[in-house]
Amino acid sequence: MSPMRVAGLSALAMLAFACNSLLCRMALKETGMDAATFTSTRLISGAAVLWLIAQWRRRGEARPGGDWQSAAALFGYAATFSYAYASLTAATGALLLFGAVQATMLGYGLWAGERLRPGQLAGLALAIGGLAALMAPGVAAPPAGGALLMVCAGVGWGIYSLRGRGAKDPLGVTAGNFLRAAALTVVLSAALAGQARWDPAGLAYGVASGAVASGLGYIIWYAALPALTATSAAIMQLSVPVIAALGGALLLDEALSLHVVLSAAAILGGIALVVLQKPAAPRQASPGDAPR
Repeated sequence: MSPMRVAGLSALAMLAFACNSLLCRMALKETGMDAATFTSTRLISGAAVLWLIAQWRRRGEARPGGDWQSAAALFGYAATFSYAYASLTAATGALLLFGAVQATMLGYGLWAGERLRPGQLAGLALAIGGLAALMAPGVAAPPAGGALLMVCAGVGWGIYSLRGRGAKDPLGVTAGNFLRAAALTVVLSAALAGQARWDPAGLAYGVASGAVASGLGYIIWYAALPALTATSAAIMQLSVPVIAALGGALLLDEALSLHVVLSAAAILGGIALVVLQKPAAPRQASPGDAPR
């Protein structure tokens, strides 16, 4: 896959993921929809669209791919994501989410032996510095409960993304994982049926999040992931809080100050330094590394 195609697919996926934050926050803030119903609407509509696309492309012979471990990570991310946004703003939630995603995927990449070149280390420092500047002091400190839930969502998303890097059939794998996750969310909604609240606008937000921003977004992301290292994928996702902060300012009247703009430039510049350089070769074992 050409670098331009990888960059284009990745940019579309990041935009879709940012829209998830905005759609969830709009549903919970403006319509009074409860988090469990939003999660169910999102996952069921995503599963339906993905399955229909898979059947169309395979002429009705598609079989669900994926596995229950990935589906559990997807469900865990979606559920904690929705409940966290009951108390977080779109920008704050995205910052916490992708900080946890970045830490999960970067930690895995380093554990697996990936190495960064000096320029990539500088890009990593610049991106993390921009993220830290974006978090304070312009964004209010989040409630502890919502913050913890969003960190859990980020870990779930990081695990799901890592498990999807080797997928040879992104559409089939994503459709199968969404179908399994939809089954799990039906159990959640049934258990909390007495607390369910919804309206047409909330359902529309949930369907848009599931069918477009989640379902199609994950297909695009799965298509780009094989061409990215775990480290590059982690740092690239730091752009999503910037997009969410801009969207929150435009659609949800969240504050957008000069330091947000400068932080966004630092994050995007850091991402560019990382993804535009080839990763260093993994460290090879030497005779001196043998246990004594």
